Amino acid sequence: MKLFVVEPRGSGGLIHYAYQLCNALSDYITDVTLVTAINYELEAYPHKYKVHKLMNLWGRDNPLAVAALHNPFQKIWRKVFRTGRRMFRGIRLFMEWIKLTNYLIRERPDITQFGSIEFPFETIFLRYLKSKGLILAQIGHEFEPRERGEGLLVKINNQLLKNVFGTFSIIFFHSKSNQERFSMLYPDISGEGERFKLIPHGNSQIFPVNGKSLMIRSTLQQRYGLADGDLVVLFFGNITPSKGIPDLLRAFEKVHSQNSQVRLIVAGMPLKYIDMNDLFDLASRLGIRSVTSFDTRYLPLEEVGPLMELATVVVYPYLSSTQSGSIQVAYTFGKPVVATRVGGLPDVVEDGKSGFLVEPNSPDELSAAILKIINDPDLTKNMGLFAKQLSETRFAWGPIAGKIANTYQAFLEKN
Repeated sequence: MKLFVVEPRGSGGLIHYAYQLCNALSDYITDVTLVTAINYELEAYPHKYKVHKLMNLWGRDNPLAVAALHNPFQKIWRKVFRTGRRMFRGIRLFMEWIKLTNYLIRERPDITQFGSIEFPFETIFLRYLKSKGLILAQIGHEFEPRERGEGLLVKINNQLLKNVFGTFSIIFFHSKSNQERFSMLYPDISGEGERFKLIPHGNSQIFPVNGKSLMIRSTLQQRYGLADGDLVVLFFGNITPSKGIPDLLRAFEKVHSQNSQVRLIVAGMPLKYIDMNDLFDLASRLGIRSVTSFDTRYLPLEEVGPLMELATVVVYPYLSSTQSGSIQVAYTFGKPVVATRVGGLPDVVEDGKSGFLVEPNSPDELSAAILKIINDPDLTKNMGLFAKQLSETRFAWGPIAGKIANTYQAFLEKN
């Protein structure tokens, strides 16, 4: 079987997922190729498969989100600049898809697997590939515009996305709840038991821990102003409106009022639709700015492990979600989590064992769950051990890759 896995972004969580999956798939499929960006950040890592660096896209850093704005004219300029940049990037992405489409038609893999589809116009190329006889599959990481509210434009966008998902012969979901949500959004796309398949989200055992890690950890402690003995509440992941950071700040105010040794770290890149200045101002109004560190960099891979080692508990106060690869990072490093009951998160967090589940939009519940963990060292240790066990067993990549490979083989034999 000749399998191509397409992940246009060369950095971030999706390429980390694709890298680990492709390595695991190579134990079952003899010819696996990852098609990704020219700026592929895992190039130096060991590979059991081929990599074709094809697409020339932009990075995901967003300095405008953290720039301090001092007057209304700066705000207007930022809005104009963002609009122009979005148009330019749309044209650029369109041209890169032409390049990708020509490459896939020329290579003619037996199966072409995609990750998230960012824009509805991509259906033009997907339909063309399908018309040329290519079999398309997808890992359904995201299938609805999560950061755009519930207005008319979202409904129109969902209708356009229906055309995208209709091109896939097989779609994998990370939980039953996500599959049900997909079926509710796109009832015309059928596939229960045939087109739709369930797989767990694999672990994140990709981040290096080596001789440099202790030095990096010490550097991070200085960066965040941490003292020995401080307890750390950590948020790690891209910062978007749906991640619920304001709820976390309000919850942390209550946590810190009851335990002055606790510090909060919010580590992640702000993406579109977020203005970090609003979060800075909220932290100041709540009186927690001096005990809250915002690290808005794209963290180098070698810093992720030391950052996780600093954490006492990792918190995911999401307002909506399908799944979270960041939870798998916490599990990999044996950290208990607190997460909201949204999307597929309740399928991953075993309430009372690997962490606690709370309702979204509930800072009081969030703070109570955090306090239970940070005030009980034995509970923290036992939850962390259980989380690590889940990472190494239930969320191991081998069985996941085996199910995907068997699904593809059965489809090819049947068709």
